[in-house]
Amino acid sequence: MGVRVSRRLFTAAPFAWLAFALLAFVVLAACGPPAKLPTVSMRMVGEPPHARVIVDEQYIGSLAFVASRGVALPVGSHRITVEAPGFFPQDQVVSVEEGDAPVKLDVRLVHVPD
Repeated sequence: MGVRVSRRLFTAAPFAWLAFALLAFVVLAACGPPAKLPTVSMRMVGEPPHARVIVDEQYIGSLAFVASRGVALPVGSHRITVEAPGFFPQDQVVSVEEGDAPVKLDVRLVHVPD
């Protein structure tokens, strides 16, 4: 018993894939670039400069980096964590809405006593 395969499958398939690829390209091109979500700028200052800044459980950079560059927060509620070895971590929740003024946070981590 053998399997019979139609020759039309092999001759039509390349054209079908080409048509599908062209259709997909046209549909994606018509959609345009993705819409930008509204954001609010967040700036931070504080100590120690090597502390790690984490927004919504995602590492952003050092406190010095965030102080110099800032972070664009999407509209909504965000958990901001700042931590460094030998210091107590600091957590806070920041809620931003479209059109809000830039968020400014002053973070001063406290040393863990010996």
